[in-house]
Amino acid sequence: MVWQRPDGRHFDQLRPIRFERQFTRFAAGSVLTCCGNTQVLCTATIQPGVPRFLEGSGKGWLTAEYRMLPSATPQRQNREFMKLSGRTQEIQRLIGRSLRAALDMKALGEWTLTIDADVLQADAGTRTTSITGGYVALCDAIDQLLTSGELQQSPIRHQIAAVSVGLLEGEPFLDLDYTEDVAADLDCNVVLNDQLELIEIQGTAEHGSFTRTQLNQILDVAERGVKALFDLQQQALRTQLP
Repeated sequence: MVWQRPDGRHFDQLRPIRFERQFTRFAAGSVLTCCGNTQVLCTATIQPGVPRFLEGSGKGWLTAEYRMLPSATPQRQNREFMKLSGRTQEIQRLIGRSLRAALDMKALGEWTLTIDADVLQADAGTRTTSITGGYVALCDAIDQLLTSGELQQSPIRHQIAAVSVGLLEGEPFLDLDYTEDVAADLDCNVVLNDQLELIEIQGTAEHGSFTRTQLNQILDVAERGVKALFDLQQQALRTQLP
């Protein structure tokens, strides 16, 4: 039996992707990132100085925060205040690790960049959408530092994007929506840079196990998806803003 995708996409086809830059007024970078029905507001803010462990090193820092709005899912989710769930902590650390891999921290200097990923609507793939959209917001924030003269050269060394691949009926499918995510035997999140070097792989079999051959197939499909995302990021960043 071959899995039939609810929306009729090919096995290696992304959902429609859209980046709406300058979505809010005050952040240095602000991008509404839509991946199918998943919508994430990715903002990048800049602050002078760095965490204490980096003071005097001449190196910058990037950190990330991730939250899901209560109405992002069919059933209202309570807001997380003082205590973050393990899932939220794990996702925001993933976003931070992934986007730090884009930067030469020495070239950034002692500035701190914060990427906020706020999920407005969730239909699976919120962490990968946060990383992919967060990169676009990061680029806009760096451009602001360059335009103001605070930086003389860009510290961005790599383009970063992320995508999910799942195994359904034993075959890999790119960019799962919620229906597929629930049904998948394996859901794998893959983060790559523009050299197609791996930054992170997150994948666990929900039922049973998977083979090395299947893992290779998953990575092949992920590469195709990330290449397409790189093109879409570049198109968005080339668009002249008003």
